[in-house]
Amino acid sequence: MQSRIEKKRKKEEYVVTQMIHLYCRKNHQTLYNRKAKTLCPDCADLADYALQRSDHCPHIKEKTFCSNCKTHCYSPLMRDKIRKVMRFSGPRIIFYHPCLALWHLICSIKQK
Repeated sequence: MQSRIEKKRKKEEYVVTQMIHLYCRKNHQTLYNRKAKTLCPDCADLADYALQRSDHCPHIKEKTFCSNCKTHCYSPLMRDKIRKVMRFSGPRIIFYHPCLALWHLICSIKQK
């Protein structure tokens, strides 16, 4: 049985990867493989980086999402990239994953 923290980490990783997939699919149509659902090289690097950061997060017990964290562990370049992805995907995710968007909204409001 997975611990509560491990489930939380997996959920956060799922949210991030879905948002990156949505961004890549809409902005990098020529590089995104729709059949295989593979990301372009830049987005794949960002997704790998985000998963790596999530795996090593020391604040996973207290926070819900990286945007609510007091310590920013992303490098400045990757932080700019993920911010761009979140700004694009955030408003659109409700059309592709409505339950996920609602869950994310509720968790963000609770955290504040």
